[in-house]
Amino acid sequence: MNRSPRPRVGGAKPAHLHDDRRRTFPPLGPHQAPDGRFAATWWGNAWVEALEDTALDPARLARGRAYAGRGLVDAITVTPGRVVAYVHGTRPRPYRTEIRLRTLGDDQWERFLDTAAARPDHIAALLDKDVPHALAAVADLLPAVGDLVPDCSCPDDGYPCKHAAALCYQAARLLDEDPFVLFLMRGRGEQEILADLTRRNAARSAAEAGASAPTMPTVPARAALTAGAPAPLPPPLPVPAQPGRPPSYPPAPEAPDPLSLELLATEAAARAHTFLTTGQDLVATLTPWQDAVRLAAAHPGSGLTASTRALYRDLAAAMDRTPTDLARAVAAWRQGGLAGLTVLEETWDPPAGPFDRARPALLAADYPAFRPWHNHLSTRSLQLRYGRDGLWYGYESDLDREDWWPRGTPDADPVGALTALLSR
Repeated sequence: MNRSPRPRVGGAKPAHLHDDRRRTFPPLGPHQAPDGRFAATWWGNAWVEALEDTALDPARLARGRAYAGRGLVDAITVTPGRVVAYVHGTRPRPYRTEIRLRTLGDDQWERFLDTAAARPDHIAALLDKDVPHALAAVADLLPAVGDLVPDCSCPDDGYPCKHAAALCYQAARLLDEDPFVLFLMRGRGEQEILADLTRRNAARSAAEAGASAPTMPTVPARAALTAGAPAPLPPPLPVPAQPGRPPSYPPAPEAPDPLSLELLATEAAARAHTFLTTGQDLVATLTPWQDAVRLAAAHPGSGLTASTRALYRDLAAAMDRTPTDLARAVAAWRQGGLAGLTVLEETWDPPAGPFDRARPALLAADYPAFRPWHNHLSTRSLQLRYGRDGLWYGYESDLDREDWWPRGTPDADPVGALTALLSR
């Protein structure tokens, strides 16, 4: 059957407009998986398994896999709920092939975005083109058996035919390179998701800043203007627990770079706060890596916007680290400052005493049994680390991932630290 392209209603789309919900990928070259698995990531393999578990004919799957391995799939276009490409077969003219799948509803996207915005490790993973297991399970992002519906213009009525199977295998390679392709298949584009996460992160940061702002004492205007002895000045404001956040600097012609201005203001606020509380300049004692972490931690946000993504990328590259390394270190710095970063990066053997008493205390509080290792106490997804400052620092990981991220508030009591970790 001939399938001519449908005319666009309202005329052609201007070339300068970016369509975040439509992406076309050039043809992928031949590919042979040395380990027998066509995809490299766990989510790419989950996509392949959804196809293979649905297929009725293993022989057609094998031929489709061979077609994909030989690079017989043309450019692939991905839109919400649909993956389309032309696949070359035995005839001169290629076949139009597509895979359809269900898009997520608004309530599922709300759960996904709320979960992602609540944890800096999830945000860092997405920016690093990784998909945490727990995040994927929140909204059923990955296809299950029967979710992928193939269709092809070829006369073969197999389910799927070898051309649809080839397209599905080749799509798994796209998912390996960029998991945002999976999000697009489920209904939303990369820029749309990042913009939504940025708004949620900014709202959370503003709420936290507003909750901690002190009430400013005032002098009545009448008392200030009345002749005679001036009214006594109000007492000095208490030193805030955290340095203030700078205003937003919009870009303007011939003006300094907004990110540079924001960094300078943040740096000045942080160092002024240190002088007020300690009378010392502790920045001079930091290593280059510690100072890079401090700078990133002082910058508002968590690496979501274009400017902060560039900051994380440049600071990480200058220190020969990855943006994920930096994001994890920033989380530790925000948890406990330099002591928190030291707890993240240093393993040591504490003397007998508080560390040995921690496990019985946790068991008495009906918490699960923790495995000791140096200064760590761990379960399959929770961890407490004992710092040289005598405080316990909470960590969390996806189940059995050994991908620990600082969370909660440090506490001298291990039960208190674990309670703070679980209450977030």
